[in-house]
Amino acid sequence: MAAKNSSVTEFILTGLTDQPGLQIPLFLLFLGFYMVTLLGNLGLITLIGLNSRLHTPMYFFLFNLSLVDFCYSTTITPKMLKSFVSKNIILYAECMTQLFFFCFFVISESFLLSAMAYDRYVAICKPLVYTLTMSPQVCLFLLLGVYVMGFSGAMVHMGSIASLTFCADNLVNHFMCDIFPLLELSCNSTYVHELVVFVRVAMDIGIPIVTIFISYALILSSILHIHSTEGRSKAFSTCSSHIIVVSLFFGSGAFVYLKPPSILPLNQGKVFSLFYTIVVPMLNPLIYSLRNKDVKVTLRKTLERKIFS
Repeated sequence: MAAKNSSVTEFILTGLTDQPGLQIPLFLLFLGFYMVTLLGNLGLITLIGLNSRLHTPMYFFLFNLSLVDFCYSTTITPKMLKSFVSKNIILYAECMTQLFFFCFFVISESFLLSAMAYDRYVAICKPLVYTLTMSPQVCLFLLLGVYVMGFSGAMVHMGSIASLTFCADNLVNHFMCDIFPLLELSCNSTYVHELVVFVRVAMDIGIPIVTIFISYALILSSILHIHSTEGRSKAFSTCSSHIIVVSLFFGSGAFVYLKPPSILPLNQGKVFSLFYTIVVPMLNPLIYSLRNKDVKVTLRKTLERKIFS
């Protein structure tokens, strides 16, 4: 299958490095990262799913965050690992499919983090109406909005790339089919496509960031009115894990997509892409597990039941 008006039927992904001495060490390193990502996210999904104590709005969104992290890491990492041990050829149709699911899961995570910030705002600023405000119907509605935004964004980016003409060069300077490396291979003008990418990414990053910023501004104002030190500490600890995850995810993502390729060379872009596609999905379950008292207590009780049974 070739792109419309194009002679290219497949792409070659260059991967992270072309130095032979680094291929096997990097393969083992990122294989380890991938295994930790799978175990961490699947473990958190299982823990939340099996324990009724964690069936609350906060953990409902955390369940979906782990699911999204698991899915989009699986969309990227296995293909990247292949580039360390053999020539990494990907068909045009496979490349577009990978691009679609990558965009879908990343954009979904962006809006999911903003939904989690809203949940924390209601829990801290309006605790008396929390159960009513964050009812199961409201949570499902928010989750539907998250995935609708993910789907629409993925369709925009994939449609924009699919409309390009690729002539002869099929060497993608990346470890995955990402937007800017594919734009670089086009043999027609990419100005409009770059503008589409910038506007859509600005919306997919801007709306969640504004939502998160407003939520935490209101949370901070509410915390400052709490007189007891214990109350303030509990409120801060409730939000700290989410703030760390938000900083890591949006920081690296914005650095890649909100700067033109001429300002950020693709080789540097690969490093930042590596961070939010490989490292962040691995760290998320660790951050929420190690910094969350409820998760630690539930995990300990679950392990104790398994051991004694």
